[in-house]
Amino acid sequence: MTAQGSTSRLGLIQALLACAIWGVMPIYFKLLQSVPALEVVAHRIIWSVPLLLIMLYFRKNLSGLRASWADRQIRRAMLASSVLIAANWLVYVWAVQEDHILAASLGYFISPLGTVFLARIFLKEKLSRNQWIAVAIAGVGVSILAAEAWQTLWISLALAGSWGLYGLVRKIAVVGPVVGLTIETSYLFLPFILLVFWVAFGNSPPDARTHFGDSLPIDMLLLGGSLVTAIPLMLFAAAVKKMNLSTIGLLQYLAPTLQFLIATFVYQEPMTMSHIVCFGLIWISLALFSIDAIKREAARKAALVV
Repeated sequence: MTAQGSTSRLGLIQALLACAIWGVMPIYFKLLQSVPALEVVAHRIIWSVPLLLIMLYFRKNLSGLRASWADRQIRRAMLASSVLIAANWLVYVWAVQEDHILAASLGYFISPLGTVFLARIFLKEKLSRNQWIAVAIAGVGVSILAAEAWQTLWISLALAGSWGLYGLVRKIAVVGPVVGLTIETSYLFLPFILLVFWVAFGNSPPDARTHFGDSLPIDMLLLGGSLVTAIPLMLFAAAVKKMNLSTIGLLQYLAPTLQFLIATFVYQEPMTMSHIVCFGLIWISLALFSIDAIKREAARKAALVV
């Protein structure tokens, strides 16, 4: 096996592991169902900061963190992205705990198509005919679902919108994934740790209390939220450097597919006819989108060879 082939294979393994972790994450947050979503997200952010700083130290990239903090444009972009990622995490954890994993998975299926649409609006990137058709088919699917399951459609749209806008901001900001996440969680660290202390020791509502310290399993799961945040991100970031973009693009659908299967077969969430039609149209649109991406990547490589 050539060195390039070995590197690509390692990248594929890293990407699959990252997507698998993201895909089975509903099971993790279901184990924290006794803890309010806001507190789960708070601990996810609080414990991510020291973990990410340790990672940057061992990767000898603290200088990159300092350089990014010194850049005003990056700081502003990361402030915006921190709000978007916090909203995304909060809606996702709440949806999982409230038995709306199907709606969450639909959001992440829609997200890649929404990202393409946002790129057209804000970055003036041109869409091919197949991409426009894919977006239109997805729109029809969402409209059909809206007619019957409109009560949970907001979850899908909120996740797709927040994740799409987050990706747009991160695309514009010239910052690495780990450094960027460190800055984002650092912005969120103070307000969320103050929230936890207010609930624990302040004049919070009588029925509000912190669940950290209830039991060792709960404590370990709350602490582990930082690991399930940082580890798949680092694996995926490493994989991107070793693989072509078309393969990476296809792999991004593995996580919501696993979430869909978990919702249907593990937690037995009700599947209506509108869900079936909507997901069917979304998968058709994603197939068109993926085929178009593969053809574009092949054309780009052919142009480089010539």
